[in-house]
Amino acid sequence: MLGQVEGRTIAAVTGWLARREASWRARVAFVAIDMCTIFKAAVRQVLPPAVLVVDHFHIVQLANQALTEVRRRLTVQVRGRRGRKGNREWELRNRLTRSAARMHGTQLDPMVDDLHALPARLGRPILAAWNAKEDLLDLLALARTHPDRSVIADRLFRFYDRCAASGLPELERLATTIETWWPEILAFLRTGITNSGSEGTNRVIKTVARDAYGFRNPENQRLRTRCATTRRSRGHLNPAKLRRAGIPGLG
Repeated sequence: MLGQVEGRTIAAVTGWLARREASWRARVAFVAIDMCTIFKAAVRQVLPPAVLVVDHFHIVQLANQALTEVRRRLTVQVRGRRGRKGNREWELRNRLTRSAARMHGTQLDPMVDDLHALPARLGRPILAAWNAKEDLLDLLALARTHPDRSVIADRLFRFYDRCAASGLPELERLATTIETWWPEILAFLRTGITNSGSEGTNRVIKTVARDAYGFRNPENQRLRTRCATTRRSRGHLNPAKLRRAGIPGLG
């Protein structure tokens, strides 16, 4: 972890970056982020030469969210209520969000057959949304394979065409988001860079906050977070501060 900043604003991010040495900022070649316009604007403002890269996890998450929204909306429209046990589309909800590349044929083929067996108003749109999600995953799978531009273009067109042909507003919104962030997504396909390390650190920070049942003192939170995420800092923190923060035996 490089630093801790309060607030999720452009000013907070740009302020922290601006305080780094000019030589440090000049060495930053890539910045991996989730699809947050705040981070995007901040990096563009302070680190203009750096290449922005969108982490693929968040793209997959958006695709699965769109698929889930389609399933829930159609279930309410067709059945007049939310899905529940006994409704096949509800029972398949977890399998639908799994990658087909990681599924065995004994799971994949019956799932497709079950969707075909549902009422057409329900099964066909869900299957179309699932296929669009898989098209997007096929596109992301090109990362680290040094793909030709033609291969990228073909898979991207297949995804866009599937979304447009479906007539589903959820897929149209997903396609618009992919189009908006396409330069950053293309950077991921070319570099394979992710922010998985920082996401893992952020998960540890949230776990520390939950274990403490919240913090009233920001300084204590910073001390605990630094101890949990940065081994080198454990030997540089003031023992008295650590004791006040409730961390005995470290320092």
